[in-house]
Amino acid sequence: MIVIEFSSRQKKIIQIVQENEPITSEQIANMLNLTRATLRPDLAVLTMTGILEARPKVGYFYSGNKESIELLNRIYEIKVGEIKSVPVVVDEKTSVYDAIVSMFLEDVGTVFVISDGYLAGVVSRKDFLKTAIGGTDINKVPVGIIMTRMPNIVTVKPTETVLEAAKKIIEHEVDSLPIVEEKIIDDKEYLKVVGRISKTNITKLFIELANK
Repeated sequence: MIVIEFSSRQKKIIQIVQENEPITSEQIANMLNLTRATLRPDLAVLTMTGILEARPKVGYFYSGNKESIELLNRIYEIKVGEIKSVPVVVDEKTSVYDAIVSMFLEDVGTVFVISDGYLAGVVSRKDFLKTAIGGTDINKVPVGIIMTRMPNIVTVKPTETVLEAAKKIIEHEVDSLPIVEEKIIDDKEYLKVVGRISKTNITKLFIELANK
């Protein structure tokens, strides 16, 4: 069994909550001279593990839930590649209309865009909505025009843990992440999309582990 090692900042947060509970995220941020946005991933991890308990309009309490820590220990052992979903992928030359159809047929919130077989960009529901209401002819515009391009895309590797992926999803406020494998061709790095991990994947895993 892996033993959880919290970061120095997470340990400091735990100490602050123990000494000042109930305490709000704003108060914790002020005590650490940080922004609430910076603390959000740490608080999410500590709440998810059961170390802290968050009560709306009240603040954070220390709980130190042993069962939740054991659950997180199991999560630490599970790699992203073990729970991945099939990615929804379109070529960058695909029309925005056809990309929207693919997204809804597959019931996902994000479509990954490739160029010559490798990751080139990402398009979300929000991107499609902006394009559609902007008066653009979505049958003629290629999805490559509206996508978020590399290197401004957050990715995960199959060997990263589910917890690491969850932290990235929370920190970057995205629906899902492309799972990629690196390929070096002529000394240049390319990313091959081999899967997808989403909030739904992670939630299903938590429920499955909790019911064991």
